[in-house]
Amino acid sequence: MIVLFTDFGPSGPYLGQMEAVLKLNAPGVDIVNLVSDAPMGEPRLAAYLLAALCKHFPKGSIFLCVVDPGVGGERFPIVLEADGRWFVGPDNGLFNTVAAQAENLTWRIISWRPAHLSASFHGRDLFAPVAANLTLGDFSWHQGNWTGPSISGWPKDIASIIYFDHYGNAISGWRYSESLQGSTLLINGRRIPQARTFSDLGQGEPFWYSNSMGLVEIAANMKRADDLLGLHLGQGFLFEETP
Repeated sequence: MIVLFTDFGPSGPYLGQMEAVLKLNAPGVDIVNLVSDAPMGEPRLAAYLLAALCKHFPKGSIFLCVVDPGVGGERFPIVLEADGRWFVGPDNGLFNTVAAQAENLTWRIISWRPAHLSASFHGRDLFAPVAANLTLGDFSWHQGNWTGPSISGWPKDIASIIYFDHYGNAISGWRYSESLQGSTLLINGRRIPQARTFSDLGQGEPFWYSNSMGLVEIAANMKRADDLLGLHLGQGFLFEETP
């Protein structure tokens, strides 16, 4: 399948244009619109959301990813193969977390160019055709492998808010581990306790928990945590050490 991960938003023509190219070049291939509201113009934050979500898809899945504020600039168009999954998009940090968390990876630069390449819509004109070609086993779009970007200093986790969902819950870039059990989260001068799920607390009470993606998430029962706690994208937090 081809999985779409973009910051295009749910409205407008861009998703439809990109899907049309995929259907024309790879008819019959399943297309999943996974995320269309990734952090807009924030590939570093989006990288942690992508890394958490991709693990729920089978090997062989192709992720067509466009969070690309530098489109038309000097960043490379690339393909990353990581632990059997494929990622097509810009070399701007969007794939670095996937790479940092992977055991096996191969980078390739997209050297092919279409007859018409818009300066501002590589998702439609460049990345979508390459993703479609991958489903057909066509690798003519590149010439040799690439050493890839330097990810030696790229953190595998970040204690920052990377995404707000429809309900106002704040998803972080920190993977949950048992060592955090019972810890108190500190953000905006507030001490937020851990809970298992929403119904464990009274209405309006904030908490943090391990969400369905395995990430630390800040929420509130029957309230928007973003409004209640005054949260914003990129905001950092700390865990208070348990006695």
